[in-house]
Amino acid sequence: MKARAALRGSCSSAAQGHIGPVTPPPSIQPDLFGAAPAQPGSPDEGWPAGLAFHPDVLAADEEASLLARLALLPVEPFRFQQWTGKRRVASFGWRYDFTDASFAAAQPVPDWLVPVQERVAASAGLTAADLAQVMVTRYDPGAGIGWHRDRPVFDEVHGLSLGTPAVLRLRRRTDAGFERFALPLPPGSLYSLRGTAREAWEHSIAPIGELRWSITFRTLRGALRRA
Repeated sequence: MKARAALRGSCSSAAQGHIGPVTPPPSIQPDLFGAAPAQPGSPDEGWPAGLAFHPDVLAADEEASLLARLALLPVEPFRFQQWTGKRRVASFGWRYDFTDASFAAAQPVPDWLVPVQERVAASAGLTAADLAQVMVTRYDPGAGIGWHRDRPVFDEVHGLSLGTPAVLRLRRRTDAGFERFALPLPPGSLYSLRGTAREAWEHSIAPIGELRWSITFRTLRGALRRA
């Protein structure tokens, strides 16, 4: 637990010690590592509606065991059309191909990853079967991910952060410019994007100087979800 607290402190420093809107002056700046907001996603708290946060989905020893398995996993460079990114990925359940916009079944979730899928599902109030698409991402030093919304074939997005603290950035265009929000992500924590946070806000992860992993679990829309 001391090691986990130290990692949290590092993440907090990366986000100037607070969680919340980054456009000054925020009306409320709840402390991530003090009293958590009672209603994440409540307009009164400044959270984007539909954003949820679970700080301790994995304990430090569980995270260490998972990282050891991930280190052995074959991952491929992320490709978008003719561009190759710095991060490397592996998809299970379903795979979206950014080179030709195709969507197809992929290899099933490996047995060693199923308990993590179940843990994330329980934290999000879902079943493991709901989390039909799983994408493992390795962020090498200097790698990040730019502003985006996930493809429309996907519905809910649940991201498990591993290895190195990071900050999830969110932004939404308004008549006065971009509204922005920052959520520090300690190792072993989970964020969830539903509803407005999923549909109206873009999100990104800034590049950091150390190796980091994430596992993103997504639900599917419409007929695919019911298949």
